[in-house]
Amino acid sequence: CRDVYAKRINPRVKSGRFMKILPDYEHMEYRDVYTCLLHRYRHILGLWQPDIGPYGGLLNVVVDGLFIIGWMYLPPHDPHVDDPMRFKPLFRIHLMERKSATVECMYGHKGPHNGHIQIVKKDEFSTKCNQTDHHRMSGGRQEEFRTWLREEWGRTLEDIFHEHMQELILMKFIYTSQYDNCLTYRRIYLPPSSPADLLNPGLFKGTYGSHGLEIVMLSFHGKKAKGTKITGDPNIPAGQQTVEIDLAHPIQLPDIENLRNFNELSRIVLEVQEQVRREQQQQEEEEGQDEEEGHSRQGDSQQAEPPAQRDDAGAEGTEAAGAAAAQESAPNSQPFVLPVGVISRNEDYPRTCRMCFYGTGLIAGHGFTSPERTPGIFILFDDDRFGFIWLELKSFSLYSRIKVSFQNAEAPSREAFDEMLKNIQSMTT
Repeated sequence: CRDVYAKRINPRVKSGRFMKILPDYEHMEYRDVYTCLLHRYRHILGLWQPDIGPYGGLLNVVVDGLFIIGWMYLPPHDPHVDDPMRFKPLFRIHLMERKSATVECMYGHKGPHNGHIQIVKKDEFSTKCNQTDHHRMSGGRQEEFRTWLREEWGRTLEDIFHEHMQELILMKFIYTSQYDNCLTYRRIYLPPSSPADLLNPGLFKGTYGSHGLEIVMLSFHGKKAKGTKITGDPNIPAGQQTVEIDLAHPIQLPDIENLRNFNELSRIVLEVQEQVRREQQQQEEEEGQDEEEGHSRQGDSQQAEPPAQRDDAGAEGTEAAGAAAAQESAPNSQPFVLPVGVISRNEDYPRTCRMCFYGTGLIAGHGFTSPERTPGIFILFDDDRFGFIWLELKSFSLYSRIKVSFQNAEAPSREAFDEMLKNIQSMTT
């Protein structure tokens, strides 16, 4: 603790925003900083998802000099998906006097005020503001809404001509503002990577029509890649798997002229969908036969590894190898253009791509009613961008990597990461 204080904390005390608290820290023991701040709140460092109904969020808790600060990360303004993330502080913790850490709520526009943090368990904590009147504005809810709209969307309501979009924006403001920074957070991990992955997994910003930009976590699971929503909307809430990519079924795009024809692209994708359906049906029949044979051999001695397990592992390895072979044989880049009639929030998408795969996208009615997976096509543009064409919606989503180095966010194991995905999905199912 003495080394940390001397090398990281002491020099920063003399800089601008810490000057007013300098006298208090000059008389503090290294042990107090460690015991009352760093050690006590060590469990809340890292990435977290707030429980804000369908909307979710991304919180990063870091040590910043003499402070522990919770930064809420927000996507750039719609539809500028390649712009950097925005962030704002929600709370901070520091030592105002020996033996006691002070928690301050940073929500609102009147400066830091009294707050509280409760560590529920290792992977869950909650925040509470004790002075919510600091969140109010003199102009009432209308001024609060206009301020929130400028921050959230970078525009006024009059600039948004789409009536449905106006309704969604107003609904989000009403829903999220009721929490007043009194929230429960659950830990999330960054996805583990492997040399065999199609691209580096991680967090991406994506365009979602009238819902604006949302944060999606891309992770790889053998022959599948999954995009899980970290932020969501009333149709597909945070925690749900928005897209799934079948890496065993690459798609060869037609020439650029035929690619402009939506019906031609749709025909190609639906043919692959039918092929996938037949393969799944055949696999289910084979598994059923293996199960029947297993029952008939119940009296026999058990082998070290059942044949079905060896078959599954072999199939997964074969399909992964097939995807890798397809990647090697594919050209470095090929022309790409959206088919006529496909809607895109961002027309500044790449005009070349590396590879395409069959995939499915999750769609649902308002309130996550009647969810269903529908066919689509995953387009890999480069190491930091990919896209997805939703066939049924005739819509295109463009995703761009979040280039932030998050600390204390690595999963302790692949099993822990998979369990985390399962937990955040179950909360909104």
